[in-house]
Amino acid sequence: MQLTKTDYIQYLNCPESLWLLKNKPDQYPSGEFSLFLQKLIHEGYEVEEFAQKLFPDGIKLPEFGIPEDSEDALEKKGVCFFQAAFKTYSGVFARIDVLEHLHDNSWHIYEVKSSTSVKTDKKHNHLKDACFQKYVLEQNGFKVSKVSIIHLNKDYIRNGTIDPDQLLTVEDVTDRIKEVYYEVASEVEKAVKFINQATIDETKCSCRLNTRANHCDSFGYFNSDIPEFSIYEIGNIRANKIEELYHVGIIEIKDIPNNFSLNAKQALQLQSARKDSPIIASAKINKVLSSLEFPLHFIDYETYASAVPRIDGVKPHQHIPFQVSIHTMQNDGSIEHFEFLAEKLVWPDQMVKSMLEYTGKEGTFISWHKSFEMGRNSDMIEWFTHHTEYLEYMNSNMFDLEDIFKTEYVDYRFHGSTSIKKVLPVLLPKLGYDDLEVQNGTMALDLWGRMVLDHDFDEDINEVRQKLLEYCKLDTWAMVEIFRVISQKSLTS
Repeated sequence: MQLTKTDYIQYLNCPESLWLLKNKPDQYPSGEFSLFLQKLIHEGYEVEEFAQKLFPDGIKLPEFGIPEDSEDALEKKGVCFFQAAFKTYSGVFARIDVLEHLHDNSWHIYEVKSSTSVKTDKKHNHLKDACFQKYVLEQNGFKVSKVSIIHLNKDYIRNGTIDPDQLLTVEDVTDRIKEVYYEVASEVEKAVKFINQATIDETKCSCRLNTRANHCDSFGYFNSDIPEFSIYEIGNIRANKIEELYHVGIIEIKDIPNNFSLNAKQALQLQSARKDSPIIASAKINKVLSSLEFPLHFIDYETYASAVPRIDGVKPHQHIPFQVSIHTMQNDGSIEHFEFLAEKLVWPDQMVKSMLEYTGKEGTFISWHKSFEMGRNSDMIEWFTHHTEYLEYMNSNMFDLEDIFKTEYVDYRFHGSTSIKKVLPVLLPKLGYDDLEVQNGTMALDLWGRMVLDHDFDEDINEVRQKLLEYCKLDTWAMVEIFRVISQKSLTS
């Protein structure tokens, strides 16, 4: 059974999940191939194309070629090879982004990443990725003397035609690879043995003691006994706390004992679960909301970002606002709406100008998770010095509606989250995104990006624009309605 680098990373996160994928693919939760993942893959290919330009004499092997293709090419003594494929006797398969044949007959592996640094976290360990490639190569009898990771230069700002030497950074990680190589080799061999087992215990998986963010896609398959409101739903709970509760047989939130150590917000979530109702600090909410200066401008940006910058003046992965929705509430409760949707990818100068004409420099701007909107404003201050006063006013008068749901309004039905997508269905079950074709920011980014950048885009432009406007409008309208709900409850409680 074949083991790829992607398989190996999945094995590290949850061996049982990989076993299920390999041995019972029909039982594996397929899920939707997310737009975000598609975007990452596409951008990875794009960065690889620029990385190949660093090696102008490189030999490009057949796309999705087999190891035999690489063997034949390597015999020709080429200097660099792109996408060389290798497979070990035990079925471990690797495709090397760039493989350089050095003068001493050893080899230099280059692993290409679309990030702006070498990552070593649990979900993205670039060193282990490169180690995997080295393992496969050396199992095929090649001596690997050097390993480098090519990633985006975080300080690069596009200015005209992209120069790969400026866009990319080549980081030598040879010594760091040596430190983890034998650990990786052992893990790879264990992974091969594990996926080739005929049977495993399918009543639980290794994610059982992990936090919810680290659960595998097949967690529900292996852990069917876990209730909806389980200990995993406690907001920001650490793995050691989960392990402590699990080992004394506690799975449901409401069964957590009074003397168990939780932070203030977690304790409120437990209290809410036991009471089966929200915990509302009415006086605090009323005090905060009454301090806001009218008019109230409920604001939401949609942005486009790409690994390789599309326009001048932009860094890798830097967000460019292309759309804004603002619902403005006056002191008497009346509502007006403003929206802007760019027709092409440009600096949002006209958008900011139109916003200023609509809102002026007065009142309070209200967002959800304000660090995002404020971050975009800070970027635009650098781009547009003539809008500095307005954008600084916005940032100085920005209120985060999400903050209310951190400690002042806690409901266990939010599943330990303060995301608007979790709060809205509980407070306003009839108001939601299900009927919209664009249902999240990634879909908006993808659809708008294809509409303005893809020359082969064949959807009706007017219909697409309407879909995007409806989505962004709902984001700010949802804030208005949530604001009304909590305002009424703080006054009546």
